[in-house]
Amino acid sequence: MKKLTNDFGNVVADNQNSLTAGAQGPLLLQDYILLEKLAHQNRERIPERTVHAKGSAAYGELVITGDISQYTKAKVLQKGEKTPLLLRFSTVAGESGAADAERDVRGFAIKFYTREGNWDLVGNNTPTFFIRDPYKFPDFIHTQKRDPRTHLRSNNAAWDFWSLCPESLHQVTILMSDRGIPASYRHMNGYGSHTYSLINDKNERFWVKFHFKTKQGIKTLTNAQAEAIIAKDRESHQRDLVESIQKGDFPRWSLKVQILSEKDAHKLGFNPFDLTKVWPHKTVPLIEIGEMVLNKNVQNYFNEVEQAAFSPSNIVPGIGFSPDKMLQGRIFSYPDAQRYRIGTNYHLLPVNRALSEVNTYNVAGAMNSDTYKNGAAYYEPNSINESPKEQSAALEPDLSLEGAAQRYKALDDDFYTQPRALFALMNENQKAQLFSNIAASMQGVDSAIIERALEHFAKVDVAYAEGIRQALK
Repeated sequence: MKKLTNDFGNVVADNQNSLTAGAQGPLLLQDYILLEKLAHQNRERIPERTVHAKGSAAYGELVITGDISQYTKAKVLQKGEKTPLLLRFSTVAGESGAADAERDVRGFAIKFYTREGNWDLVGNNTPTFFIRDPYKFPDFIHTQKRDPRTHLRSNNAAWDFWSLCPESLHQVTILMSDRGIPASYRHMNGYGSHTYSLINDKNERFWVKFHFKTKQGIKTLTNAQAEAIIAKDRESHQRDLVESIQKGDFPRWSLKVQILSEKDAHKLGFNPFDLTKVWPHKTVPLIEIGEMVLNKNVQNYFNEVEQAAFSPSNIVPGIGFSPDKMLQGRIFSYPDAQRYRIGTNYHLLPVNRALSEVNTYNVAGAMNSDTYKNGAAYYEPNSINESPKEQSAALEPDLSLEGAAQRYKALDDDFYTQPRALFALMNENQKAQLFSNIAASMQGVDSAIIERALEHFAKVDVAYAEGIRQALK
């Protein structure tokens, strides 16, 4: 039989009764086991994520089967490479106790433990987003959270914002479509969403988008189906993920990329770094390069899911950023959120720690459990031979920039072409669901806001606006 101890290995003699002065007496301050238990309970919850609070995760592996070495020198993307990973799924708007089967965008965040350090690809189950400038992000998220006066979610706030920011039309159409509620995490695609860069061994840059296509097939829920599930099981997606892996039915996705040379970026006809737009597959075809599988459940949800910390700032040689404004904002926002939420040294937690060698001069901060390996060198530059030194070979090629510093508006105001193309792809049943879902989400919304939104939908397609208007009746 194992001996029960406290956190420091001290044996616990009685775990049922507090230490008191007499049978009916008050508690004694010296009951350190009681104090430790109560103090630990007070700290058992770290601040939940402001977005993506409700999540599930599993471990797996990425295997590269295609050859794109002409585009990137990243070892993780070379043919034959196998890389362990953690994939966290989430809903975006709800709190940590929200139901899984709600109509919401799903987070699709992957931490690849590569031989060159951690690479985090932090995306969604949609290839687009509601906004294209991080300046708007805090305000957008406020509309998805609770009204500070009533502590209720507000359809009015959401539609007021969307109707004043027509760049959101593409993402709203996806969210309100038949794909707005995945049946499970296994039955949806994942996307890097942003434009990233690939850099090859000739120091040439290419723009890239990452796509993870589910091999289980797309399965979705209607509002009515989702409501019936939520009434009985608020953890339906979590349950499905855990049980499918337990029985050996491992979820799989094919990894595909769209690659565009810097000189060909103009062929898109719009800003290639605009997160509200997709790259047409006819212009930039998908290239299949590998398969991702999830094959191991986490063993401690708090340690491995709640404390898992992702950031698009984590990249490896051969993979880089782009001028995507939303990506640029997230490069700061995500690690800053993790430092606040978990602590300065969150990177030392097992789930976040790189499997590759780490050499840094960051030596302090709360909960630093690392061993200092640099000997006499605790600063840089230094003249100590064995100390870590910068590697100029990892420098990226020049990125040409021009123009005066100013708060520029987006390069175009075409909010309608891509939503129109998506609407045209829908069959009559899908359109009917779209109209019904939007009408349902407009319950309680001010009539002036509804009319403003309908004006935008009419610019996409008159039938789009008319269908919503009829559903509202």
